[in-house]
Amino acid sequence: MTIEGSVLKDTIIGRELTAEQCQILASVCLQKTIANGQLLFAEGASSNTLFIITAGRFAVSRDTGRGFSDTVHLLAAGELAGESGFLDGSAHSATLRAVGDATVLTIERVQLEALLIDHPIIVYKVMRAIVYSIREITRRMNQQHQQMLHYINPDCGRF
Repeated sequence: MTIEGSVLKDTIIGRELTAEQCQILASVCLQKTIANGQLLFAEGASSNTLFIITAGRFAVSRDTGRGFSDTVHLLAAGELAGESGFLDGSAHSATLRAVGDATVLTIERVQLEALLIDHPIIVYKVMRAIVYSIREITRRMNQQHQQMLHYINPDCGRF
């Protein structure tokens, strides 16, 4: 099945790319539909796949060690998932479960690396988008950490 490059345009990656570059990148992607409640991936599993959410939402949850997991975030259309595993093969730090039906595009690391020779600017822009996504995760975690500290000790951080 051929994926139209326009599907990428409203994503973090697509904002970096021209229409022609989106079409080239889409040619190495696969599309997956994830039904409501199904897992995209599980915490602790490893993969070399980058997931680009094109429709729907995913609950991001972490095992609490107390017999259940906590939902820590909701990912929406346009966002990325699996960035760290895609970059270095590390295990997923959370489980992603579809909240309603969802669609993702997948890119395997080897497929992106294959674009390096003929389309290095596309690879560069994908990597910029991944860095931006990871930076946003870090910013959100820092903000949540500050809110938690303030909740525990309202005088915390005041000079």
